[in-house]
Amino acid sequence: MRHGAALESMMKIPLNITFLNIPPSDAIEAEIRKRAQKIDQFANDVMHCHVTVDAAGKHKTQGGMYEVRIDVTLPGTEIAVSHVHRHEDVYVVIRDAFDAAARKLQDHVRLRRGDVKLHEPLLHGQVTRLHEDGYGFIETPDGRELYFHRDNLVNADFDQLAPGMEVQFLEEGAGEGLQAKRVSTGRHQHPGMG
Repeated sequence: MRHGAALESMMKIPLNITFLNIPPSDAIEAEIRKRAQKIDQFANDVMHCHVTVDAAGKHKTQGGMYEVRIDVTLPGTEIAVSHVHRHEDVYVVIRDAFDAAARKLQDHVRLRRGDVKLHEPLLHGQVTRLHEDGYGFIETPDGRELYFHRDNLVNADFDQLAPGMEVQFLEEGAGEGLQAKRVSTGRHQHPGMG
């Protein structure tokens, strides 16, 4: 697709855009290219960015359901973000997906620079509440409750979480207090945790 060549020339990285179950749109493509330029600013060694926009309208839901997947390739690693959102506006889903990709890319760059401790202790807890807006709370064994967002999940799908499920996570200070980051599901229940 060459109709975005002017914007592409301003980017340092190759960008591929794929439309699934939705006709290609110059406006959507322009929005993706604009946001991909910002991804380009977080790391100077991004090798490739592939964005897939999928209008999965065959689901039995009210309104549109869009999925935007962003795969960013760097030397030795790939950062992938898949963002499903029940919203009439595909641009909202694109924005949220790129915001999530930017956070993951920033985390990766900080980790690579050594700004993040590599051996932070992995904590265990239990999901207590989930909200359909894509966030929830984890209770620690000592009774504290930590917020987490679907973008903080690693190797887990928010829609597959359930209250009572055991998770592992890193604890991180945020503007609102402590939050759970890099949340992953446990493969077993500890006695006394369920």
